[in-house]
Amino acid sequence: MFVHSESESVPHTLEGEVYDSRWKGREAGLKDGFDEGYLRGRAKAIMEAPHTSFPIRPLNVLYVSSGKGFPYSPIDEAIIATLHTLATGVSVAEPGQPVSELAVNVSADLVLVLDGMELPVEEVDAIRAKGIRTAIWLTDDPYYTDMTVRTAPHYDYVFTLERNCLDFYRSAGCANVHYLPFAAYVQHYRPTLTRSPVRREISFIGSAYWNRVQFLQPIIGGLIDKGLMINGIWWDRLPEYASYPDRIEIGKWMGPGETAEVYSGSKIVLNLHRSPHDASVNNNTIGLTAASPNPRTFEISACATLQIADVRDDLSNFYTPGQEIVTFSSPNELLEKVNYYLTHETERREIALRALERTYREHTYSHRLHEMLSRIFG
Repeated sequence: MFVHSESESVPHTLEGEVYDSRWKGREAGLKDGFDEGYLRGRAKAIMEAPHTSFPIRPLNVLYVSSGKGFPYSPIDEAIIATLHTLATGVSVAEPGQPVSELAVNVSADLVLVLDGMELPVEEVDAIRAKGIRTAIWLTDDPYYTDMTVRTAPHYDYVFTLERNCLDFYRSAGCANVHYLPFAAYVQHYRPTLTRSPVRREISFIGSAYWNRVQFLQPIIGGLIDKGLMINGIWWDRLPEYASYPDRIEIGKWMGPGETAEVYSGSKIVLNLHRSPHDASVNNNTIGLTAASPNPRTFEISACATLQIADVRDDLSNFYTPGQEIVTFSSPNELLEKVNYYLTHETERREIALRALERTYREHTYSHRLHEMLSRIFG
C-alpha cells in the first residue's frame, strides 16, 4: 500500500505559502545584493575618477602638532600627509620642543600650528622675530574662544573653522583671518568597496553633550526601534540608557578606521552638532554662536552613506540639502526623515553618492591646505 510522506501530506495552501515566502525572500535577497553592489561600484568609480591636482610649492613648512593626542592626532596625520603632496619640504615638531630653533634649522618658510593651546606664545613671537611666517589652524571654534583669543593675535595668519569667529578675531587685533573648515581625509574616511562587516540601520558616533541628550530623549525609543546604535562617551547621561545596553556603547573613542567602517556599513548616519552655549564644557563667555558644519559632516559624506544633520546656517554652502545631505530642525522631523529614507533605498543611495562626489570635488584636505597656502603665499 502506497503511503504519502510527511512532506507530501502538507496541504496545498500551506505549500503555496511556504513557496511564496521563499520566493519573496529570494527576491529581497537579490535586490539587497544588487543595491549593495551598485552602491559600492558607483562609489569605487567616484573614488578612482581623476580629481583636481594641486601644484607642489617650493616651500619648507614646519608643522607643529596639537600635542593633545587622540582625537586630534588623526587630524595631525591628515595634515602632515597632505602637506607632503603640496610642499617640497615638510618637517614636524611637537609643542614641547624648541620650535623657534627648529624653524631656523630647517629654513622654514612657514610654521603651521594646529590648535596652539600647548605651544607657548613666546615661541611664536620668537619665530616671527626671525622673519618666518606663522599660521594657526584653530580646531574647536567657537567653543573655547576665551582661550584662543589670547593666542591667535600672536600669529601672522589665523584660520578658523567657524565663520562666526572671523570678526571676533579681527576685533582682537588679528590682521589676517580666514575661514577654513576642516575636511575629509580620504585615506581615513572612505567607503568599503565590498560589503562592510558592520551592518547597521542607523548610527550615531559622538559624545553625549547635553544638547544631544535633550534633543534625542523624546524620540530615542522610536529611533532604537528603527535600529539606532550609538557609540561614544557620557551616554549614561541619557535617562533611558539602562533600557538599551546592547544599543548604546559608552566609554569608547573610535579611531578613524573603525569609525569609517561603521559609517560605510550604516544606511543612515546622524550628525547632531554640539551647542556653543554649554557652560559645563565650553569656554565661550562672549556667547558666540555657530554657523559652520563640524568636521564629522565631511567625514560621513566621504563614506558614501546618507547623512541626516541638524541645520546650520552655512551648511548649504558645502552640501545641498535634499540633494547631497538631509537636514532636520526638530526631533519629530528627524524621526520622520529616518522613517522615510529607510524605506526609500534609491533616494537614499543617490544622495549618499552625490555627497561622496561633492566631497572628492571640493572637501578634501588637499583642497583646504592648497587654499591656505594660496592665502599666505599668493
